[in-house]
Amino acid sequence: MDNNIQKSYIDLYPNNVSRETCVYLEKFIDLVVKENKVINLISRENENKEYIRKRHIIDSMQITDFIDLNTKKIIDFGSGSGFPSIVLAIIIKIHSKKTKIEMYEKSYKKCKFLEKVSKELNLNTEVIQKNIFEEKDLNEIVITSRAFKPLPIILDVVEKNYKNYKNIILFMGKSGKEILKDTLKKWKIDYVKKDSITSNDSFILNIKKAQRI
Repeated sequence: MDNNIQKSYIDLYPNNVSRETCVYLEKFIDLVVKENKVINLISRENENKEYIRKRHIIDSMQITDFIDLNTKKIIDFGSGSGFPSIVLAIIIKIHSKKTKIEMYEKSYKKCKFLEKVSKELNLNTEVIQKNIFEEKDLNEIVITSRAFKPLPIILDVVEKNYKNYKNIILFMGKSGKEILKDTLKKWKIDYVKKDSITSNDSFILNIKKAQRI
């Protein structure tokens, strides 16, 4: 792997990023670019490695600050193209942790892609083509979600079906501040907010507890 590639990761994400981590992340990017010719994983106009590295990979890596890598299980709502789930699985693998990531995705084609990536990179994951709203009683889990459903809907399903979670980590976009403001009118939330390093308009929300008012 070109040393400039590892440097680009370090420049974008100043935390310690090993060469081995970069190798696996680059393999994942190659698979995304290749498969994107067949199914719609990401925007075709942004189908270049540099953009994927910054907009999707580094963006996904930001949430590791909020994740206990010794946790038993991470549940990812609407995994889509594998951001952040595959990225997290790679980091967990490099750190020799046993955390399992369960990826919930409705699309059959995207499920097959996630299975292919997991197999080729030997990741500790499970792809589940099932409606996340129908699952219940999953204990001691970390929940992640990127571009799945609005905050109020996620809180609603978690309240009904996932009471014993450790934390909920969400990617909030341009309208995130207004959505959070409106949500706080109906929910009491214990949270930490972290500004995104990939977008001035976005932030990461780490929710430890949420209770409907």
